Amino acid sequence: MPDIKHFDPELALERAERLFWQHGAAEASIQDVVAATGLNRSSLYATFGGKQQLYHAALRRYLRHRAQPAFRQLADDGRGLPAVRDFFGGLIAARCSGEHAGWGCMVVNAHLGTEHHDPDVRALLDDHHRQLRDALHTALDVARRDGQLSPHVATGTAAETLALLAYGVNLRSRNGADADSLLRTVTDTLALFGT
Repeated sequence: MPDIKHFDPELALERAERLFWQHGAAEASIQDVVAATGLNRSSLYATFGGKQQLYHAALRRYLRHRAQPAFRQLADDGRGLPAVRDFFGGLIAARCSGEHAGWGCMVVNAHLGTEHHDPDVRALLDDHHRQLRDALHTALDVARRDGQLSPHVATGTAAETLALLAYGVNLRSRNGADADSLLRTVTDTLALFGT
């Protein structure tokens, strides 16, 4: 007879994601996970495996629901530098206001914590970076086509620079930087690329 779950695994995973995003995997005890999800340990282990497997699933969920949609929107936008500007504006708004203000980015938090030593986590972080860089590169290629970039700007290098700027925005916002100063930095950086 199949085991019938008396809880919603996706809701439990969402709650675990929020816990790990805000506090990191190392800081969140299994008791914290139990409290956040409202599940008992046996249900957690039976559904997700151990804490590390739950963290992997939560990080994949974060990427799927938060990072990848933003990357797709940027890559598909078709406006070049205005799309990049709006991408950063949305990022800064999400990091500096609302429910998740001060949490930073779960990916950047994983880079800073001990989580990045896990090869599976490292692969997810590397894939995230590639997707971010590629979306920025696509937008910069549009900017090049539309005459928005200075001739000396190499789009590959500029995309890598902007990806690193996104990590910096996430890090600084977690440490309390205000939205206006972050927006000024982004605006000044993009001005270096323009015609």
